[in-house]
Amino acid sequence: MAISKLASDINLAKLDCTSLKGVGPKLAEKLERIHVHNVLDLLLHLPNRYEDRTQIKTIASLQDGDRALIKVQVEMSQVKFGKRRSLVCRASDQTASIDFRFFYFNKSQQQRLEKGAEFYAFGEVRRFGYQYSMVHPELTPVDSTNAAPLLDSLTPVYPTTDGLHQNSLRQLTRQAVELLKKHPIDNLLPQAVQQQFKLPDINSALSWIHKPPKDAKPEALHKFNSPSAKQLICEELIAHQLSMILQRNKQQQQLAFAMQGSGKLQRKLLAQLPFTPTAAQTRVSAEIIKDLSSDKPMLRLLQGDVGAGKTLVAAMAALQAIEAGYQVAIMAPTEILAEQHYLSFSAWMQELGIHTTFLVSKLPAKEKKDALAQIAEGKSQLIIGTHALFQKEVRYHNLGFAIIDEQHRFGVNQRLALKQKAPDGYQLHQLMMTATPIPRTLSMTVYADMDVSIIDELPPGRTPVQTVALSDQRREQVIQRIATACQQENRQVYWVCTLIDESEEVQCQAAETTANQLSEQLPNLKVGLVHGRLKSEQKQMVMDKFKQNELDILVATTVIEVGVDVPNASLMIIENPERLGLSQLHQLRGRVGRGSVESHCVLLYQQPLSNNAKARIQVMRDTNDGFVIAEEDLKLRGPGELLGTRQTGDVGLRFADLVRDAELVEELQQIAKQLAHESPQVAEKISQRWLGSRQEFADV
Repeated sequence: MAISKLASDINLAKLDCTSLKGVGPKLAEKLERIHVHNVLDLLLHLPNRYEDRTQIKTIASLQDGDRALIKVQVEMSQVKFGKRRSLVCRASDQTASIDFRFFYFNKSQQQRLEKGAEFYAFGEVRRFGYQYSMVHPELTPVDSTNAAPLLDSLTPVYPTTDGLHQNSLRQLTRQAVELLKKHPIDNLLPQAVQQQFKLPDINSALSWIHKPPKDAKPEALHKFNSPSAKQLICEELIAHQLSMILQRNKQQQQLAFAMQGSGKLQRKLLAQLPFTPTAAQTRVSAEIIKDLSSDKPMLRLLQGDVGAGKTLVAAMAALQAIEAGYQVAIMAPTEILAEQHYLSFSAWMQELGIHTTFLVSKLPAKEKKDALAQIAEGKSQLIIGTHALFQKEVRYHNLGFAIIDEQHRFGVNQRLALKQKAPDGYQLHQLMMTATPIPRTLSMTVYADMDVSIIDELPPGRTPVQTVALSDQRREQVIQRIATACQQENRQVYWVCTLIDESEEVQCQAAETTANQLSEQLPNLKVGLVHGRLKSEQKQMVMDKFKQNELDILVATTVIEVGVDVPNASLMIIENPERLGLSQLHQLRGRVGRGSVESHCVLLYQQPLSNNAKARIQVMRDTNDGFVIAEEDLKLRGPGELLGTRQTGDVGLRFADLVRDAELVEELQQIAKQLAHESPQVAEKISQRWLGSRQEFADV
């Protein structure tokens, strides 16, 4: 691939922001908060929308949500006293009237807004029926000495942080663009790629994107489909692919323990099971076991819908490592899930003579001391727990394999800390598991440094869950349905409490209130309660009772989202489902339908519902397919809500958007692979340009 170049005598990537006029230590610190460390970073800190201050619009032409410049004359103004003291001004042009509202104002502002005064006003328009309004508009007096404050280009609006104002960013970016004209940066994309996608030179693309001409339409700009926007989107997506590829190449140069085994333990485990693994489980197990047999560190993501059987696959993989003489750590995000794993794994492992240890922060001191000793001496071959597994006091005898469940719930530093428990000179084999199916575009971008295995079938006999949505006004009807399920059908029920207030304490109080109400309304049924404030042993005791059919109803917060398996539970009520994302709703719903009997999920919502909430609930009613749900969740909420720290913050996309630009991802991934193979130095430069100081976070 031929690379076109432009000469540059000053490297903008090495030119500190303090070289710009007006940037002192305090402003530089604020810029660093948005990952702007140098002039090139500032140029790549791209607008997320634009304002049009190039023309004066009439009030009657405005739509709700527009940000526009208008010319008006004041008709009246007065101070109003209600919940908040405010200054309200009625103004008009020849087409309609508009209200200006100020919650912060002084005497001189009030005097300026006298009847008959003329102003140019800029702000966001809100429309209530036929009446328009603006809150705290920018006002410029009209007089004979000043012309209309019209600009010759559209005004960029940048992502920012507390204390860093748009005007400051615009002024600094203008300086950066002037420097770019004098010291252009290299065109790193191959000429063939630029021709294929009809992309302009990167210097002209950056200049245009920071200062689009006034004939560019803001509506079109906000779709980011201009040639300049496409140039930057393509380069950034290629940069992210390259960072993953380069990281993977580095990882493959490191050493891990080659875990060879005869498969004896795995055959023994399969022999004790009351069921036969699915073809998908068998295929995925073989992929993982092959990786473990190599001295190259495995980094594999295991995806499987709720109930697809990831636990058995993880057990088969763990046995491969244990038979080869290495310890295995299984890390779960919550104590409830860790306890569920411990119960499942220890039951299987005990039959095979394998010692399993449970390690969480809340263990009594003596139990914790014994557990740490068994781990350090190598007496424990399988260690299951929460983030406690990577605490300083935990010393492993010969840890070789880490399994991380619901991996998106762990932050970068947590996963990195567990990796550092490997013996000197070696990397851990890592298996990341998730029951939240990951959309294809997200997987190709965020997990491009991993191999991906998908368990794409459910065990036989699983019945799809029927989902209905009911208003909270039909609560009594739902309670009668619970009575029928428990008393006539001898089934069990989950009732999940969620609130808009994310405070755990408030959620626990809501769950307690609900449990008490159900006990009063259904006196013949036994109601249990689980929430995050209960001690581990209390939670486990309630869970055990529910599993053993000693409780009819389990009221819980979303702590039961993962890890609870009660085949007799056939009905789930989710209160306030509008508060949750699709993937979380799907996870919760997966707690029922785990047997052969028909199961139901009731989404008990509060009115009125937003359009977004209506769309989410409709998707839940339409499908049980986790991958379809994940794709819809991505469209509705974006990648930031679906993934954890690693994806949404530390290696977040600056300008590209995985929903908007989905059709480009696959093609650009192939280009990145070719570029990494044929021009590794250029690949490194492209990756460094876009990720810079954030590159290190890819190594997780």
